[in-house]
Amino acid sequence: MTNAKITTFLMFAGQAEEAMNFYVSVFERAEIHMIHRFGSDAGAAEGSVMHATFSLKGQTFMCIDSIVKHEFGFTPAISLFVECDTEQEIEHLFHKLSEGGAVLMPLSSTPISKSFGWVSDRYGVSWQLNLRKA
Repeated sequence: MTNAKITTFLMFAGQAEEAMNFYVSVFERAEIHMIHRFGSDAGAAEGSVMHATFSLKGQTFMCIDSIVKHEFGFTPAISLFVECDTEQEIEHLFHKLSEGGAVLMPLSSTPISKSFGWVSDRYGVSWQLNLRKA
């Protein structure tokens, strides 16, 4: 039997590398693992991201720059849920991820969370940030 995994796959319209660099700069324990780029004969912008992997807080993500022009983007109907370890971490992530994006729900306490906030970042990716009650 094999270990099956499900990995979040993000498709950007020419901003994959910029987004990865941004995410890696915002999160602790984050790194870009690999980037494969389109060549000059690929039918895509030369040097754009054909396939890449990166990790945030130990979670692996994949991303690409789409070679197909499309009208759709990211939607808050699917979001990345982040468990934060400290108030400083949740405040930092909330501030950085919402810069140039949108606050969908401001940081506040909830019946099950000491602090919770929901943002859409400058690339349209939706993030739910949670600091559990002790």
